[in-house]
Amino acid sequence: MDFIMTIVEQGLIYGILTLGIYITYKILDFPDLTVDGSFPLGAAVTAALITHGVNPYLAIPIAFLVGVLAGICTGLIHVKCKVRDLLSGIIMMTALYTVNLKIAGTNNVPLFSQETMFKNSMLESIFGETIPGYMKIVLILLVVLIAKFLLDFYLKTKSGYLLRAVGDNDNLVTALAKDKGNVKILGLAISNGLVALSGCVFAQEQKVFDISTGTGSMVIGLASVIIGTSLFKKLTFVKTTTAVIIGSILYKGCVAIAIRFFDPQSMKLITAVLFLVILVISMERKQKAKGMAAGQKGGKNA
Repeated sequence: MDFIMTIVEQGLIYGILTLGIYITYKILDFPDLTVDGSFPLGAAVTAALITHGVNPYLAIPIAFLVGVLAGICTGLIHVKCKVRDLLSGIIMMTALYTVNLKIAGTNNVPLFSQETMFKNSMLESIFGETIPGYMKIVLILLVVLIAKFLLDFYLKTKSGYLLRAVGDNDNLVTALAKDKGNVKILGLAISNGLVALSGCVFAQEQKVFDISTGTGSMVIGLASVIIGTSLFKKLTFVKTTTAVIIGSILYKGCVAIAIRFFDPQSMKLITAVLFLVILVISMERKQKAKGMAAGQKGGKNA
């Protein structure tokens, strides 16, 4: 039971990150590698705030806002400096490594003796010294649902539709007398804000900040998005934001099961192999779908 609970907890935390990558990968079609820097950025900000006595719940919106700033910087490098999308992310990811070290003060900050969103005086006053184990998953789920519903709401606004249009047809945005560059910057800001928020919750759940926590975040997020969107593609009643969160839980489950049968030191290799398998299956499905569509079109023309 503890094994399953751990998978769900980790899957939900990375589900917030997956929501951010969904924006850049699926909506903006922007390969944003800033993610590998903005995830530990959220964790570094959280560690710095908590060790200085700031309320752990207040660290959540602050981490999100700092992530937004990182996304804006990536957007400015791409839009204003005319640097290619992939390179913009790499530049910002590299810069954030130093920024994260400066914020945290060191490459590892333990939070075991500090109050976190999962263990603090407020929860102890309600439940006593022994806080129920289920409270951790309840609090994580609450943060995930708030992030998901706010993103769903935003995507239904005029600004949200413009964001979708930039990824599908940026000429349409220009035709509407809107600056497509500014729309991209906004999308990157929201995306990295969500990624940093995920890093914030992760640091409080693990009770430690480590500079290497962001390594492979992009791979985890992409794999989760591909799993979620592929599995629930035909189920129209399941929103894409819900699908990618479920995809994150499923991906974490696959990794956890694989690690049970292999050396834990092989985790990164297992992650890479799983991502490759998911990518290949996804590409094969797309090719089959295109082949069927072409066949039906040819039949009609005949």
